[in-house]
Amino acid sequence: MSADLHIAVVGAGPCGLALALLAARELPHARLTVFDARAPEHDVGADPRTLALSLGSVQLLQRLKVWPAAAAEPIRRVHVSQQQPLLLVRRQPEVVIDALEEGVPMLGAVLRYGRLVAPLQQAWADACAAQPQRLALRLGTPVRSLKTLHGAVELDADIAERFDLAVVAEGGVFAAQARKALRHDYAQTAWVGQVTVRGLPAGTAYERFTAHGPVALLPLGGEEAALVWCVPQQDDPVQPLNDAQRIAVLNHVLHPDTGRVVAISPLKAFALGLNAERSLVQGRTVRIGNAAQTLHPVAGQGLNLGLRDAFELVRRLRRSGGDVDAALRRAEWARAGDRWGTIAVTDFLARSFVWNLPGLGAARALGLAALQRMSPAKSLLARQMMFGRR
Repeated sequence: MSADLHIAVVGAGPCGLALALLAARELPHARLTVFDARAPEHDVGADPRTLALSLGSVQLLQRLKVWPAAAAEPIRRVHVSQQQPLLLVRRQPEVVIDALEEGVPMLGAVLRYGRLVAPLQQAWADACAAQPQRLALRLGTPVRSLKTLHGAVELDADIAERFDLAVVAEGGVFAAQARKALRHDYAQTAWVGQVTVRGLPAGTAYERFTAHGPVALLPLGGEEAALVWCVPQQDDPVQPLNDAQRIAVLNHVLHPDTGRVVAISPLKAFALGLNAERSLVQGRTVRIGNAAQTLHPVAGQGLNLGLRDAFELVRRLRRSGGDVDAALRRAEWARAGDRWGTIAVTDFLARSFVWNLPGLGAARALGLAALQRMSPAKSLLARQMMFGRR
């Protein structure tokens, strides 16, 4: 890799910082500058949002020596079920994926956004202090535009600067994003918060398909769990309810094995939609994570997809022999199967909740019941959840 290669990373979130740290290690002669609009004094560690990471993402962060194991709750079991039981079947259709059965220590982990980004940012700041001649962190510096040049990118952050490559990792939420090539508003809302569940099995993540949409519980340790509750925007069944009513509804729709919800935090609402670029690469600009594709949370793969984007990009640059454009083409090709497969599955599941087709719920229930009995297929699904499509 040419010693003159200068890379700009736009966005100091999990994907941007992980890519910068990996590139600093794997591309020892490249220069890297990370930009982010947030102020230097902003306490990113206080961000309470919840992240679900796959085992592959955990392993990548462990390789970078930034995995905050003490702050994370391992997912050792994933339980997927549908509320509506099949006729003449006593037990509700479900799929259970267990880490022990798959021969891995965990399927993934759950932790707060701030608990992940704070050590990532500190690790990058330390790397910059150790190598100020080639690594930089510019907080409080919003990037206003990117202009494609021949073999380069002009980045406008109040002054015009030329870089050999720009990696955009600043995505934001669906409702606030500019329209990308592929966009679909699911007309659904995700109500996000935290619940206390008596009898919650340790280390188990639950996803429950209901008539209105999926409800997910992610373990946070003890009796606490993060809640993602997806419902239609029109005739929203959650918005008019008070806390006691929301708890009652959750106890009605969740699987009996989940335990009993006894408390709920204030919930925040987020509009849900698909917003994806057709290509990760445009000239010398590469988009990863939410900057490339914003997905419905039904499959929980958005951040994991972005981290895999970052890993593959750095790997291709390391093997490029100095040909950056060839490396970008190869990275795009290598990521296509995993990326488009994840987008297609997530989009299908999200759209299926607004289809009023006779027998659709029964078909989904039959699929869950069949998958539970087909161990090879279930293991294949587990591997894709943990490591993506290879």
